[in-house]
Amino acid sequence: MEKKRIWICISFGISAVILAAILLSSVNEETVQYLSHLSLSCLVVAIALRIISFSFWAERIRVMSNALGYQVPFTNCFIAVLANLLAAVITPSSAGGEPVRIHELYKSGMKVGDATAVVITERFLDAIILVILAVMSLLLMWESVTGLGTAFVAVIFFSIGILLLFDLILVLAIKYPDAVKARVNRILDAIRKKWTSTTIEKLAVRTDEEFDHFSLGLAAFAGHARMGLLKGFFFSFLFWFSEFLVASVILVGLGLPPSFGNSLFAQIIIALVSMIPLTPGAAGIAEISAASLYALFVPTAVLGVFILLWRLIMFYLNIVFGLIGTMLIVRREVSSHSSASDKD
Repeated sequence: MEKKRIWICISFGISAVILAAILLSSVNEETVQYLSHLSLSCLVVAIALRIISFSFWAERIRVMSNALGYQVPFTNCFIAVLANLLAAVITPSSAGGEPVRIHELYKSGMKVGDATAVVITERFLDAIILVILAVMSLLLMWESVTGLGTAFVAVIFFSIGILLLFDLILVLAIKYPDAVKARVNRILDAIRKKWTSTTIEKLAVRTDEEFDHFSLGLAAFAGHARMGLLKGFFFSFLFWFSEFLVASVILVGLGLPPSFGNSLFAQIIIALVSMIPLTPGAAGIAEISAASLYALFVPTAVLGVFILLWRLIMFYLNIVFGLIGTMLIVRREVSSHSSASDKD
């Protein structure tokens, strides 16, 4: 828990410093006029959109788990999504959220391998959607992109390349499971030779078994569970659309046009750049990317305020939602242990 606090402080610190710099460089006498038109109801709608996006995410997990033969309640999936947010904030590229979701699916009765297959396939769907949207945005707004500089363009294409590589690896794992398992076993054998213990041996055997479930789960999504994959893709699209819509609602709340097209393009690029594992929760990276992109169509006087509100809802609130999900899980675990003790 102490490590989590440290990483949360690091995330907050980086984000706060960058936000302060953006605010100081953009605030002027016109900023007060924009703030006088600030609509609190729009901010409430923006927060509601986030909760709706979490619901789409939870439903994606539920339908994909159902496609593999598991009846995981929606509430369990929703709590898993909330709890995953806290881990995502303190890990580069939000990678810490995956183990949390896998653990919660396991606690809901799924085999670890099947739970891993669901979570990894989620990432696969996200990658496909982001690549498609990114390519469309680049084609439509190429001049604006190149105007941001060669380094920024290189980062965008690097991120797209990483997503395509991830998708390719997953496809190969489905097509050649034996070859992938052979490589996993080589790694396990190397671990056995370096650390000889009963615990390591059990872990290696369990990993070998769960990898089979993982491979079968991936193969199922390419075969008889294809409908679950299609439903997952549908809810993935709804999730990203509702997430990207938050920025436009904030713009309206500041008395500005929603700029749906430009804002969607900006959000897609920010999502791509934020996937590069440099800082916890993409702190600092998201703020700088947003400042560069939204400066193209948002007045300077309100740019800093807009980015502050956007990060409050899209980043800082994740801590609150994540803590709520974590507390619900802790309460559940305490309750289950108490019930087990009473039976004994």
